[in-house]
Amino acid sequence: MAIFSEIASLIPTLGERLDEGACLEQAVTLMTEMTDAEVVAILRESVAVSRSADQIRVVAAGLIAERSTREAGHSGLAQSQGHGSPEKLVQHLTGSTRSEAARDVRVGRGLLDGEGESGGGADAGRADGGAGDADSAGASGGEGAAGASGSEQVPPVWHAPLREAMRSGVLTSAQYDAIRRGLGEPPAPAADGLSAEEFAAIERAIHDAWSAAAEQLVREAAERTTEELSGAARMLRDLLDPEGAEARFLARYEKRMFRTYRDADGVLRASIAFEDEGGAFVTAMLDAALRPRRGGPRFVDPDEQERAADLTADSRTNDQLAYDLLLDVLRAGVLADAESVFGTRQAGVRLVQVVDASGTRAPVAHTEDHLNSFPAGVAAQHMCDSGFVPVTVDSCGNPLDAGREQRLFTPKQRIALAIRDGGCRWRGCDRPASYCEAHHIDEWAADRGRTDIDRGILLCRFHHMQLHHGGWRITRDGKGDFVLHQREGESYVLHQRATLAYAWSGIDPPPNRFRPAA
Repeated sequence: MAIFSEIASLIPTLGERLDEGACLEQAVTLMTEMTDAEVVAILRESVAVSRSADQIRVVAAGLIAERSTREAGHSGLAQSQGHGSPEKLVQHLTGSTRSEAARDVRVGRGLLDGEGESGGGADAGRADGGAGDADSAGASGGEGAAGASGSEQVPPVWHAPLREAMRSGVLTSAQYDAIRRGLGEPPAPAADGLSAEEFAAIERAIHDAWSAAAEQLVREAAERTTEELSGAARMLRDLLDPEGAEARFLARYEKRMFRTYRDADGVLRASIAFEDEGGAFVTAMLDAALRPRRGGPRFVDPDEQERAADLTADSRTNDQLAYDLLLDVLRAGVLADAESVFGTRQAGVRLVQVVDASGTRAPVAHTEDHLNSFPAGVAAQHMCDSGFVPVTVDSCGNPLDAGREQRLFTPKQRIALAIRDGGCRWRGCDRPASYCEAHHIDEWAADRGRTDIDRGILLCRFHHMQLHHGGWRITRDGKGDFVLHQREGESYVLHQRATLAYAWSGIDPPPNRFRPAA
């Protein structure tokens, strides 16, 4: 067990208090007697150590993949160890899941100076059980198009910022993979009618745009969750390549399917793959019906309070409630009483599309909840079906002051808050806007604070209660950043969600003479 004490010595808060040769059991006993601050410090120090080990692990996985090519046949490294693929060997050695092993291989290849990078997309997609979508399929297609043009293929150097950030410990392997897969591959220029110099210039511009996007996401990694980085990367890719966004949307639409089958016990089961709009609608339907069970906002209306209490006390699990809801909708169809099923917050998908002062609409829109991006054509279709609510904002997405001196935010003000905040603004929280409550940063009772959207912020129920009962407060200077002040005296900025920051930033795509990567 001496090896454990050697590892623990790399964690100062713990190692300095452990004897040489100490084991894990002794460390656990010691940690249970430590203060909260010491336990948090140990976790932070452990993460720093694990990141170094993480880098070594993924490089080893990448080398295994490089030495296990199809061309090597049975003499390949993975095959010689009795495994059909490098991912299966990595999974066996690490005890990880199939998808985690596939991620280690992808990231490892990316760290090996780009060797095998262009060919890794297809293999990685197969390795994680078909988890790759149309985005990953575009990687090899884009490079192939460039090669077919007759111009010399440009190495995929645009992701060098990601590689360097991973090597320096700024990014974890999960963050690297989320950004890399989210940004996909830059589209290949269409060479028709272009000289070699023009072709090269457009190609450089496209790669520079992707490289700048990677650098921006690396800078924000410390303040964002891995899931948010992934969503922001996909949003940036759609903004930089709107034609490709449409193609990827249609490719996912073609993959929609619903299949039923019976298991060995005769139970009818189902497998379903949603296209983007259908997935957003089903998510909204379930959110609307189960919100009180999932930590949604507290209700003011007495009828809503009673319904929320009944739902919370229901003995069924959330999965059972979701199943019963789906069957109710299928049975009732157009006869369903929406109010009795969903209450006052009926299910629906609200899209947000930026329109600049000249009236030009952004090439993509995003959902108010969960911030999924959609091509502009989907937004136009929704406007035909259900109309739209105009909200005037500044260049950072801040809605104009509504100036309503009343205790509660109006429905239109809540729409404006949702457009600006995208959900709970608390650092690391992923609750969507419909799960949030509007918090007055100027206390109404004490300071007669105005119910203005500039002085309001969306917080989920848990963090709203944490703020009021934990002695914390939020301040804002004009339309600047919201700042959370902890009771211990520390403070930090409540950053806008990355996807929204890019939605309002006016990002221009590179030169439009390129072939979309589907």
